[in-house]
Amino acid sequence: MTEPKTPHLSNIEKWRKWKTEKDIEAKKQLIEQYLPLVDYVTSRMAIGLPKTVSKDDLYSNGVMGLIDAIEKFDYERGLQFETYASWRIRGGIIDGLRQGDWVPRSVRDKAKRIEEAYQLLEQKYLRSVSDAEISEYLNVSEKEFTGILQEIAVTTICSLEDPIREEESETRLSLLVDEKAKNPDYKVHEFYLKESLVKGIERLTEKERTVVSLFYYEELSLSEIAEVMSLSPSRISQLHSKAILRLRGALAKNKDQLLQNT
Repeated sequence: MTEPKTPHLSNIEKWRKWKTEKDIEAKKQLIEQYLPLVDYVTSRMAIGLPKTVSKDDLYSNGVMGLIDAIEKFDYERGLQFETYASWRIRGGIIDGLRQGDWVPRSVRDKAKRIEEAYQLLEQKYLRSVSDAEISEYLNVSEKEFTGILQEIAVTTICSLEDPIREEESETRLSLLVDEKAKNPDYKVHEFYLKESLVKGIERLTEKERTVVSLFYYEELSLSEIAEVMSLSPSRISQLHSKAILRLRGALAKNKDQLLQNT
């Protein structure tokens, strides 16, 4: 004789039964309720990825992230689960991408070269440097530089969502999104990391700042941003890539300074 299923519960009752009673049926209902969130995050992150990356694989990794979120979420704190779950879902997808190692080494090397160029030139001139200056430093034409940006666009999707330290789940972007919520193990170098990101964002061009704001804060897709800004999706992708490479350069500078001071 099979046990009767838990009847359809209110949202708070699902959380209560799962967290306090470990009711598996309540957990299943929570997973089913928030699966559309996995769809949304997966579709958004799939934009710009190579066609060889299976959306089904992204979705599966996203579901694992959702389950992880449901297991770790503290509903009694009154926080928004959708926001918390979105980060966990992204984290699950990013972990899957890392394990798949889908970005060729040559592409990663090009991204690293441009990141270092931004870091060195902007440190030298103490301002935002132009495409022409970066192209000259790299000894390529501006047209070639634009092509490289398009090629490495896929490497910049996860960069701000990477963890601050490998053993932790808190991301660089979380320091910008939620300024009030500090982790119990908040450290001095994380404060300087945040300062570096703020200064890095200030050094972005107006269009780059707009793309970062719309993508990471307003959660628009690159195609939606293209429509808002009346630019082509490829141009938005280039602006996003340049913004992230500038920010990564600022973070690398911060890391060097911390190492010198320790």
